[in-house]
Order: sequence, then structure tokens, then C-alpha cells
Amino acid sequence: MLVESAVPALKVLRANLEKLGLSGEVRVEGLAAGIFLKRARRAEHPFDIVFLDPPYDASEQYSLALGLLGSDFSRLLQKDAVVIAEHRRHDKLEKSYGDLGLTRVLEQGDAALSFYMPAAGIEAPQLSVDGG
Repeated sequence: MLVESAVPALKVLRANLEKLGLSGEVRVEGLAAGIFLKRARRAEHPFDIVFLDPPYDASEQYSLALGLLGSDFSRLLQKDAVVIAEHRRHDKLEKSYGDLGLTRVLEQGDAALSFYMPAAGIEAPQLSVDGG
């Protein structure tokens, strides 16, 4: 499942899936993440990996999506799911969003990846920061 709201990116995603012969295998939703999450709250199969990559200037999208996944829509996640948010290195995200806890931050150049897991999936929480 891919969720993307930018029309140019949607065209590229769909074209790439077509070239790979995966267009019938991968569902692509042309929605903002918050809208998708609100519609998906009745999903039959919880997600095991979620990758968030909103435009860096849309910082409110990080809080919205992580907040929803950590609270009202936490049932959309497997208990050992991983939620990864790509963001600017200097834009630090919260250590927790409801039930989601930060477990790792990878930094490379101007970008960073923040990894979160539901509290139920964190056996021994360890926060590590890797620089590059």
C-alpha cells in the first residue's frame, strides 16, 4: 500500500509499479496521510511497516500522522510494527506520540529517520542516534 498526495509523485509511483509488473499487486491511494488514516481505521489487516515522508516544510503532517497512529488509530498497527518518519535532521520529532515511542534516530547529511514502535512491541526500549 502506498499513500501519496502529490500528483506528480503519484504518476511516477504508478509508472514505476507498471514497469515492474506490480501495478495489480500494490494499492496506491492519492490522499493526504491524515485523510487516509481516518478512512483506514476500519482496515482488516493492520500494518507492520509505515514510512512517513511528507514534504519537509509540512511539519504539521508529522505530528498529525504520528499522533493518529499513536492514539485513535493505533489498531491499524501490528503490535510489533515499525513507523519510520523521514525529516530534516535539525527538526527533532517528539519522543512519543501517544502509544508510539521513539526507538532510534538515523542521521545522514541534512536528513534523519526517526523510528517508532507501539509500546506493546518495545521489549527493551533503546534510543540510539547514528550520525553520518
